[in-house]
Amino acid sequence: MDLGLKGKKVILTGGSRGIGRAALEIFAEEGADIAFFSRNAEQVAQTVESLSRHGGKVIGEPLDMLDHDGYVAWLKSAAERLGGVDIFVPGASASGSGTTGDWDACFAADIKGTVLGCETLQPYLAESGSSAIVIMASTAGTETFIVPQAYNAMKAALIAYSGQFGQMVGPQGIRVNCVSPGPIKFPGGNWEAIKDLAPELYQATEATFALGRWGGPEEVARTIVFLASPASSYTTGTNVVIDGGYTKRIQF
Repeated sequence: MDLGLKGKKVILTGGSRGIGRAALEIFAEEGADIAFFSRNAEQVAQTVESLSRHGGKVIGEPLDMLDHDGYVAWLKSAAERLGGVDIFVPGASASGSGTTGDWDACFAADIKGTVLGCETLQPYLAESGSSAIVIMASTAGTETFIVPQAYNAMKAALIAYSGQFGQMVGPQGIRVNCVSPGPIKFPGGNWEAIKDLAPELYQATEATFALGRWGGPEEVARTIVFLASPASSYTTGTNVVIDGGYTKRIQF
């Protein structure tokens, strides 16, 4: 299937590892032009080198999005350098810095980062004609998960925001969807650390997947890219759970 992504302009936040990195690789393979940032300058440089092999424009820079003024300025600069924006994936999260229990950090990164990004890029997306936003939530926001913590509540809030924002910008031709991954394992990720620090939790989680295995970043990334692409042109306002059967609720 041709996803129709060749020449599309993509801005993705937090893209140097994990799900974000996997999504960038697919976007690049499909011929999209890309702008992204991450806090780790070395990982950003490695990602730029990898993505550039596909021939499209690649803008990758180190940035701490908790500097909200700097974040907004970077978004506008990236949009201008790309020559527009067709797709926005706000993927940067407090989870990446291991601060899932910090209410201020989760609000600043997950909520404020997503909302500021959507509002800042809305004028560019409205000019696209085939634009899409894919917001990163989590199954931690759809079911009770381990303990009450900021990350869970903020991800639930993003699911609500995604649907409401999609209703508002739909008349401008902007589609807005949400993706909720379950526990995903990759080198350097949170669950690799949990395996060593809390093996009982790791093993209990592993035992709950209906598919009997952990998911990888690329398995979430494929859905992100599809939802963002013109191949999914009539999909908006939905939340797609990608968890290998980890959650047990019936989804109506």
